[in-house]
Formats: sequence, structure tokens, C-alpha cells
Amino acid sequence: MRILKRKKGGETFLYLQHSFRKDGKVVTKEKYLGKKVPENISEIKAELIEFEKKEIYRKLEKIKENFQKDWKKTPNSAKEKELNEIAIAFTYNTNAIEGSTITLEEVREIVEEQTSPNKPLRDVKETESHFKVFLNMLNSKEKFSDRLLLNWHKEIFGETKKDIAGKYRNYLVRVGNYIAPMPKEIEERMKRLIDFLNNYKLNAVEVSARTHYRFEKIHPFGDGNGRIGRLIMNKILWDAGYPMLIIEYKNRKSYYKALTKDEDKFVNYFLRRYFSVNKKRLK
Repeated sequence: MRILKRKKGGETFLYLQHSFRKDGKVVTKEKYLGKKVPENISEIKAELIEFEKKEIYRKLEKIKENFQKDWKKTPNSAKEKELNEIAIAFTYNTNAIEGSTITLEEVREIVEEQTSPNKPLRDVKETESHFKVFLNMLNSKEKFSDRLLLNWHKEIFGETKKDIAGKYRNYLVRVGNYIAPMPKEIEERMKRLIDFLNNYKLNAVEVSARTHYRFEKIHPFGDGNGRIGRLIMNKILWDAGYPMLIIEYKNRKSYYKALTKDEDKFVNYFLRRYFSVNKKRLK
């Protein structure tokens, strides 16, 4: 978005211009501002962005519609197998991002054959527990609450991080150069986030992105915030009828970089990934 200057009859007039993609083509919208930037420039910017948001929402609804059509035609046995494969892929990638040494094939061995690879016991236990939590999440329509998130955390880390499992942190943490909120702020911030989750009016994919960003900034747990955050993000999508999104280990650098930016920039990153993964569902 930019402000353009155009001269006419010796005078300079200002226009606000915003460009975005629609059906593979660049669409440009302009709004006349006058001879100087008006005080309500932020409202005018929001009005132009609304054009783009409507197109984004239309595409997201198309993805949902096509996903649901395919899913309804899928036999129950095939659905179960597909969800199992998603759970394996999700468990591998989300744990690998956080430093787990378990490979994709080792995840499969752990959850399908109950065999333990020659890897740290902590990684094996967290892999097994995360897989179970993920599948249970898909089969439950439980509303978001502190209890739900704390239970997820306890189930995943109860055997490996007993001192912090299932409870919000009571100490200060730093993530790179970012200092997370003080412990006394966590309860209120999580209350606001959960209220947002259970009463949102935006598109669910956008809510998924905004919630993930806000949760990671609150960083309510002593460890495991990324894994819980990505579970939340996919529960939002699944409960709303959208295909889920796996943040792949190979893309972790761009993911981490996006989390260091402001919320709107992270949402843009998230939407780009979502459209890229689901491009076939837009046809």
C-alpha cells in the first residue's frame, strides 16, 4: 500500500493505492485522498484492505468446500488411515522443530509397532504421548479452556518434564531477544485468548494464525509452547471443517522468522503457506 502524487493544473493530488492478487492476476484499488493526507487515513487503509480480505475469505471457503466434498466421499476406513498418517506426520514435524531426534519412520515404528528406537527415552515418550493427544483432539469437540490446554501439556510432558507438566510457568522466560510476559500476567492473557477462541467472528483460518501468534507471544508454559500452540492452531481448523496445516521441519527457519515479526505479517505468512499447501483445492 502506498500514497501516490499526481499533478493536475499545477496542483498535487494524493491517492492511496493498494494491490493484491485475485485469480492469479494483480488487482489494484485506489482511493482519492485530496491535497493532503486526511486524519482518518487508517480507516481508509482498512477500507482498501477489506477488498483483499473478501477475496482471501472467498478462496479459503473454496478450500473448505472442496475438502469437505472429498472427505464426505472417503470411506470411514480410509478416513481413519488418513488421520493416522496426518497424526504421524504432524507428530514428527512438530517434535523435530523443538529438537527431537526421532525420525519420521521411527515415529511410525513407535505408534504402530510399539517398538522403541535407540534414541533418548524422553524423545520416545514425548512422541508416543503427542500422537495420542493429537488423535484424541480430532475426535473431541471440547471447547477451548485452561483445563483442556493444561491437560494436553500434562499428557505430553507428564513423564519427561514432571516439574513443569500441566501448569503455567511461574518464572520469567526469554525466547531469543524476546522476553515473554511476567508470570502474573499469564492468567489474564490466556483468559482473553480463550474468550477470543470461543467467540470469534473472523474466518477460522485467520483465527488459527492469530491465535498461534498470540499464544506463542504469551508463552505460558515453561517448555512445549510450540507443540501446544500448533495443536491449538489445528484444532481451530479441524473443528471449523478446514484441512489442517503441518508446519514442516524443513520450513522451520521461515516459520521462526515469521514469528519474530508483528501479528499481521505472521498472518500473511500463515495464509501464504495455507494457500500453497491447498492450491489443488482452489481449482
